[in-house]
Amino acid sequence: MEQVINGKMNKKLLQKTLNYYFIYALVILITVGPVFYIISNILYEDDANEDLYAIKKQFDKFTKDDLTIMDITLWNKFNRDVNLEKFNGIQKDSLFDHSYYDALTKENEPFRVLNAPVKIEGKWFTFSAKINMVEKENLIGSTVILFISLLVLLIIGFFIITKIISKKLWQPFYAALDKMEQFEIDKSTSVKLIKNTTEEFNRLNSAIDSLIHKNSSIYQSQREFIENAAHELQTPIAIFKGKLENILQRNDLNSEQFKLIDDLNNTTTRLVKLNKNLLVLSKIDSNSYNEIEKINIKDIINNQLTFFNEQALSKKIDITTELSNEVEAKSNHFLAEMIISNLFLNTINHNVLNGQVIIKLTNHSITFANTGILIALQTEKMFERFSKSNPSSQGNGLGLSIIKKIADTNHWSVNYYFMDRMHKFEIVF
Repeated sequence: MEQVINGKMNKKLLQKTLNYYFIYALVILITVGPVFYIISNILYEDDANEDLYAIKKQFDKFTKDDLTIMDITLWNKFNRDVNLEKFNGIQKDSLFDHSYYDALTKENEPFRVLNAPVKIEGKWFTFSAKINMVEKENLIGSTVILFISLLVLLIIGFFIITKIISKKLWQPFYAALDKMEQFEIDKSTSVKLIKNTTEEFNRLNSAIDSLIHKNSSIYQSQREFIENAAHELQTPIAIFKGKLENILQRNDLNSEQFKLIDDLNNTTTRLVKLNKNLLVLSKIDSNSYNEIEKINIKDIINNQLTFFNEQALSKKIDITTELSNEVEAKSNHFLAEMIISNLFLNTINHNVLNGQVIIKLTNHSITFANTGILIALQTEKMFERFSKSNPSSQGNGLGLSIIKKIADTNHWSVNYYFMDRMHKFEIVF
């Protein structure tokens, strides 16, 4: 299949090779056909010239000396293509092409003509001999057609054989390409590539296998590091946050000390959320949430609605719901709760004072729409980790990446729209 990238049509390697062969074959056909015809025509003309000179030589040897002027008329009558004509002043033999009316075929036909001066009984006459070229032209045409037909058949056969052989020769390459396209670093550690007798393809397979092994090892190490680090950080962060909250309860703090510790506590809260999100992403990558069941999406939304309504009230945000009954989707229960929770957080955190949130649930999708900045968000890096559409946001830049990761894990799709002055995130089941 051909692809379009940057406005250009991409073609397969075999197709490109065959295109070059086709151009070369077309040039050969256009060039060789006329050249072959011209050369054949020249050769046949040379052959006709030799025949005419042979007739002239035979006339000089056997007829000229015995022929009288009185016999010329009678001699011409019995010789259809050889005649003695009134002298036209030529000084040497002359060869040329001329058309004559043929009474037998009742049409003009091409002839090769030889005119030569001859002397009969001391008086000059013009010896004229001609050879009909119709048969030779037909022979040339037939030969050219036969030649071109054979050439076309050879080229077609060459194309077919090349295509068949090329497909067979390039099969290991396409097999390796298919394996690479199916490879997912978070799900596979190796790719089984077919060994073959072609050295270059074996080198390619070896390089691919080495590259996959190295990248899989690096990915596994990074994933384990993040997961272990997140686990190890949970306890000290929790202890640190607990002590900060205990200090905030003391009555001997002045306003400056209280503000400083409160800022530290808020920062620690963000650190707790960041650590939790990193741990969730790491577990999703390691396929820890592999228990799939039928989830009632409406129940999950309603269960979380009370909690997020309280958060929305602090910014005077109105949450409106349009929920269909008994909408089910296949997912891990924790992941389903996590994606709904992050959608709630995203619509509230990136909303404006006196804003609005509209949640719409249908049989095949759920949409969270919220007011916010009056321009569409940049979608290029929207779902990348630690990417923020608003740099001043207090979030950690992992909310949308978690939404996308859970959707991909469940084979759902995530769409973003900016319509009617509202930002809309749609999850299609």
